Amino acid sequence: QVQLIESGGGLVQAGGSLRLSCAASGRTFNRYAMGWFRQAPGKERECVAAISRSGINIYYADSVKGRFTISRDNAKNTVALQMNSLKPEDTAVYYCAAKETLYIFHVASEYDYWGQGIQVTVSS
Repeated sequence: QVQLIESGGGLVQAGGSLRLSCAASGRTFNRYAMGWFRQAPGKERECVAAISRSGINIYYADSVKGRFTISRDNAKNTVALQMNSLKPEDTAVYYCAAKETLYIFHVASEYDYWGQGIQVTVSS
């Protein structure tokens, strides 16, 4: 079992930055691939970034490439999402997710554990 707790969301103006962090419980964090997903009202949950358990393999959605950076610290059981040049269309609830695997996935149904979600609002 893995428990995930997100932090760092909030309200920011367009062009600004936020850093989301996800803290994971347990002593086997380095066995899990991690993903950041978001869901806006009326839309499907989408993967914005994912990182393999070693940190070597990384995925970004086209909509965030060059603006968002995912990273992990296996010693601290954390994964972060640095979000720069934020746009109003980035407004959503952001979720941290985990899957015990060698690979990375960007489909929500592949992930086994989820955080409670945190709101990110970008004003124009």
